[in-house]
Amino acid sequence: MRFQLPSWSYDPPYSGYWHPVTSTINWCEEDYYATPYAAEIVNTLTNLMFVLLAFKGIRNCIRHGHDTVFLVAFVGYLLVGTGSFLFHATLKYPMQLVDELNMIYTTCLMNYATFSYSKSRQYGFTLALALVSLAIFITLYYHYLQDPAFHQAAYGILTAVMLARSMYVMEFSLRPSLRKNEENFKLHHKKSMTADQKEVSRADDLRNAKILSTMWILIITGLSIFLSGFGIWQIDNIFCSNLRHWRRELGLPWGIILEGHGWWHLLTGIGAYYYLIWGIWLRHCLNGRQDEYSLVWPSILSLPEIVRSEYSHGIVEPNFARKIR
Repeated sequence: MRFQLPSWSYDPPYSGYWHPVTSTINWCEEDYYATPYAAEIVNTLTNLMFVLLAFKGIRNCIRHGHDTVFLVAFVGYLLVGTGSFLFHATLKYPMQLVDELNMIYTTCLMNYATFSYSKSRQYGFTLALALVSLAIFITLYYHYLQDPAFHQAAYGILTAVMLARSMYVMEFSLRPSLRKNEENFKLHHKKSMTADQKEVSRADDLRNAKILSTMWILIITGLSIFLSGFGIWQIDNIFCSNLRHWRRELGLPWGIILEGHGWWHLLTGIGAYYYLIWGIWLRHCLNGRQDEYSLVWPSILSLPEIVRSEYSHGIVEPNFARKIR
């Protein structure tokens, strides 16, 4: 006799409270099979990951005095999760715009934070005007096209540019061998430096090298989580008919495991949180406040955060990061 996990079958679709569907896209999860009040119950509830992490980030920013731009970014992150919750619950076109356009606006904000740092006020104003204009163009053109592929391409490009710029700034600001202006200054003044000053300089270089190494672990971990979510979502899109058949074969609640778009929400939500935490730490390092703030990340299974350091010098490094190196 074949062993079978206890389960119950999928019910016929309910008469949906939000019927009819007006969104320009519908996902692989079947509609209204669990409740008449949520069109896609798994895709709806998995957005609570964004809400929980957003409040965690907002609390962290307020408690530890991080730059205001990251507080605003976490509010945008919260709006993305809330918009997606409403979109998947209703499958209404206005809620689709709330979901997808908030992704664009929040990413534009992070591009501003990345490209405007240490620039003049005039540069910052011009950049802000350009990004606002870009956001308006994407909004209007997307509403005209109503093609989700355009939104996905715009979001992907903005995210890739933001990541590339952040990595460039990190490397050229923290890696001792790439900080050319500072290195030239040290070489010219090396003879006049005392032994204590040379020791402090070497200690700063070692500290920054350690921070940089840990930052790369943070980036790779977050990016891997994010891309895993993207990959699962693509599988969900390509093999939707097969997955629907397998879900019904498994029954509830086990069929939920095969809801790929729900995994996209969970994994990209965590990946985006990692990016914001990295951005906060990088900004403190760029401001020369490495010794005032520490990364708290006790294990790969825990969520990182940046807190005011309990130590006057040095960083608190996760134990597993030491093992990796």
